[in-house]
Amino acid sequence: MATRPITVLGEAVLHQKAKRVPQVDGSIRRLVEDMIETMHENSGVGLAAPQVGVPLRVVVIGIPGEEVITLINPEIVKRSGERRVVEGCLSVPGYWAEVTRSVSVTVKGRDLQGRQVRIKAKDDLLAQALEHEIDHVNGVLYIDHLESMDELRKTATETEGEGAAEL
Repeated sequence: MATRPITVLGEAVLHQKAKRVPQVDGSIRRLVEDMIETMHENSGVGLAAPQVGVPLRVVVIGIPGEEVITLINPEIVKRSGERRVVEGCLSVPGYWAEVTRSVSVTVKGRDLQGRQVRIKAKDDLLAQALEHEIDHVNGVLYIDHLESMDELRKTATETEGEGAAEL
C-alpha cells in the first residue's frame, strides 16, 4: 500500500467522466488499497479514483467507526428529498460550502470480489458521501452545485467549517 498525491481543482481528470472498470483484478485491488490509505492519511471520509489521478469508476468511503465501503462502477439508482449540508473536498483544499444533497439515495455497484451490491442510505453522512463520490466519477465537483462561487467559504481556522466533511 502507498499513499498517492491528491489531484486538485484545475486538473483535467477531475472534470472528465471516469471509465467503467471491466473486471476487478489485482491492479484494481492495489488501487483500492492505495486509495484507502490516501483517504486515511488525508483525514478524508471518501475518495474517488479521479482524485488520485486515475480516471476509473472506483470509490471508497470511510465513515468514522464503520467499515470502509468500496464500490466499483457505482451508480445512483434512486434518490429522493433535498437537504442542505456542509461539504468540503480533498481536491478543493481549504474551502467548504453548503450544498443541496438528497435525503435518501440508493446506489448499486460491485464490491472488491466483483459481486453486485446495493447500498441504501438516508439522511446521514453516508448518503452525502455516496452522492459526492459518485459525482467525482461523473466529472462533477461539489462546487459545481453552487449557484455562485461567492458561496464558497475559506477555512481560516480549525473550527471554521467544522462539520464540513472532507470527501
